[in-house]
Amino acid sequence: MKLTPLDIKKQEFKKVLRGYDTVEVDAFLDTLSAEFADLLKQAKEMREQAIESEVQLRDYKQKERDLQQVLMQAQENSARTIDNARKEGELIIQESELKASQIVDHARMEVMRAKEEVTNLRAKKEALVSRLKVLLNSEVELIKALEADEEMNKRDQSQGTGRDHFQIDEVLKKL
Repeated sequence: MKLTPLDIKKQEFKKVLRGYDTVEVDAFLDTLSAEFADLLKQAKEMREQAIESEVQLRDYKQKERDLQQVLMQAQENSARTIDNARKEGELIIQESELKASQIVDHARMEVMRAKEEVTNLRAKKEALVSRLKVLLNSEVELIKALEADEEMNKRDQSQGTGRDHFQIDEVLKKL
């Protein structure tokens, strides 16, 4: 049977001739009832606090699990980000190496073309110089022939041989 403070306060005892002093017993029962009420109140408050503590503990445990999940996700994301950055860096390096190789190949081809062009220009220059030498030599020969012909004409005119046409034809044939 559960006792309540009211049960204690209303408890009555049989009266016997040589029994306890009723005023003292009633005062003791009142005090006992008040203390029992305080103890029950404290017990109730403690149960409520225990329930609140359990709820808070569950909340804290849930928050801890959530934080652990967030931490794990952050670590996974960090690892993925690092891995992606590494892969992207490798791709950039490969692309850069490929572009550098293409640039070097292009530069080599340009150098080869330039060398070929220089060679062609030198050959053209040499051919042009040779032609000019031949042309100039022939012009010099022509001038010499014309001068010689003119001298002959002067001599022939003084002598009247008629050879001036014949030598010009010979000079022209030589050229």
